[in-house]
Order: sequence, then C-alpha cells, then structure tokens
Amino acid sequence: MTTFLAPRDIARIVAAHGLPAVLQRLAAAIEADFRRWPEFDKVARVAAHSRQGVIELMPVADRTHYSFKYVNGHPGNGAHGLPTVMAFGVLADVATGTPLLLSELTLTTALRTAATSLMAARALARPGARTMALIGNGAQAEFQVLAFHHGLGVRELRLFDVDPAATAKLLRNLRAVPGLALTVCASTAEAVRGAHIVTTITADKRNAVIIEPGMLEPGMHLNAVGGDCPGKTELHPGVLQAASVFVEYEPQTRIEGDLQQMPADFAVTELWRVLTGQARGRQRADQITVFDSVGFALEDFSALRLVQQLAAELGLGVPLELIPALADPKDLFSQLQLREQPERLVLQAA
Repeated sequence: MTTFLAPRDIARIVAAHGLPAVLQRLAAAIEADFRRWPEFDKVARVAAHSRQGVIELMPVADRTHYSFKYVNGHPGNGAHGLPTVMAFGVLADVATGTPLLLSELTLTTALRTAATSLMAARALARPGARTMALIGNGAQAEFQVLAFHHGLGVRELRLFDVDPAATAKLLRNLRAVPGLALTVCASTAEAVRGAHIVTTITADKRNAVIIEPGMLEPGMHLNAVGGDCPGKTELHPGVLQAASVFVEYEPQTRIEGDLQQMPADFAVTELWRVLTGQARGRQRADQITVFDSVGFALEDFSALRLVQQLAAELGLGVPLELIPALADPKDLFSQLQLREQPERLVLQAA
C-alpha cells in the first residue's frame, strides 16, 4: 500500500512539532542532501507553458529513492478561488519502483521554499543581518518571514506589495509573533532602504524589474524567489552584474531564473559547492550576494522523506490502494474480475 498524506496531515505535523522546528528540520534535511549532490540523478524540470501559467514535473533520484513533484504556477488563479501554486508529489523505492508515499505538496512546497531560502542565507548573508525587506506579500510570504525570524534572527520586517490586501493579510497572520517588528512601506525603494536581506517573491509571470541597481547597498543579500520560469524575472540585469550570484542547479536556473537575462558565460556558483567547502560564499562584509532561487527537485525529495518520517512517528496518513495487489504478479487481467460482480466476464468479438 502507498501512504497518502493530505494537507490536514501536514498541518498536524506542524501543530505537533511547531512551525519553527519543522522549518529548521527541513532546512537541515535539504542541506544534508545538497552536501551529497553528486549522488543524485538530476535534470531540469519539464514544463508545459500556456498564456495563463505553467505546469511542471520535477524528478530526481539517488540510489535508494526516486521522487517527483507535479506543480503549477498560475498568477491569475486568485480570481477563481484557487492558489497560484498547487502541487503533489510521490516518493518511490528505486529497487522495486513501488510508490511509497503520495503527498500534498502545496503547503509543503511553501515550507521547503522558505527552508531553502534560510539555508542559503545562512551561507551567504552577512553575520548579524536582522532587517529584511519582503517584496510580495502573497501566499508564501509568511513562511519566508518565519523561517528568517526563527532561523536567522531577523527582527525587523519591511513590507511592500502592489496589492494592499495581501499586506493586510500578512499583518493579520504575523502581528502577534513575539520579537518581530512589521513596517508597511509605500514602495519597493522604501522597503529595501537599509535592509540587510531583500526577499522578492512576486507572482506575476512577466519580465519585471522589482530591484534596480540604485537600490543596492553594501553587504546586502538578495533572496530572489519569484523569478522561476522563462519570461519571469524580478531583478534588473545590473543587479546580477554587481553581485556574486549563487544558484541551485545551473542548467535549470539559466532557463528559468533571473539568470535567463545574462549571457551564457556569466559566472555563477551552485550552492552545494559552498556548503561542501568547494567554493566560497560571502567573502567580504560589503559584498552583495544574490541567491537566484527557482526551486529544485532535490528540495522536494528532502521534504517528502522528512514528512514521511514525521507522519509515521505521529501515525498520520492513510493507506491508498494505488497499485493492484496481485496473488499472481503475472495475472494482471484478473483484476478486472471485480469482487462485486461474481459473474464470469465474457469477452465478445467486435
């Protein structure tokens, strides 16, 4: 049997352990897998683009487990009462191909994206960073804020979104968080002024210029999350030229990230090399760093394995008869002879 985890199961895991602990464990799990990067079979995700958005499949495997995620990105979904991002994923046994876990990944994607941002900032942001600007206050915003607050010590948050309702929603959800000061700003420029970290997480599928070179300050770390498909960017090319740029999986980021604006020989560093000591991250206090994050399948692999473990510990999930149980593995046809219909199945020639 395959175990199925619904959104309510993920919510119960968070309730049992607390959101800060879940984010910390996710960040640790993702970092541990990034540190063994060469062990994985990797490929850029497969995308089907339309005028309304994109639907993607994201596979990855090591010698033991295979996983994939189905995920969409449709910025106009709010008008239909649907999330911009919806996802589910499968974790399977490599030795037999058996699907072990089928899980929601809409909530979990928001959690793992925030955990990945935290992991990168620990390696790239300057020590003592306590102020963050958040440009884009939509569905994933709170997850980013809480990851940086609990995991990095960010205490001051400067908010801007072109939709005031999104900012109001974030304020309702986070106003009671102890030790977190929230300031609503009238523009991106106002929000980023004096910020140690700038997180951009906008949803519109367009070549936008959210951050311009004139907004940069010495030592700033940019956590660029929203530019994640062809034709969708957030950073002016001059921002990338002024910074040291770090990515997850370079072949994918060159197609989907803010990096798509740059020539093929523009130098970037894959984050796993920093985490394993094969490359340097931040080298100076005044250095500007960019994490051009598009989301990579390995992060979902890590998340699926962790939620599988935590769900089992809590007795969560339901068995799902996704694969037929065969008394004779070679007799698949017998599955058509339903127990509810004991009469013999008769085949008629056409």
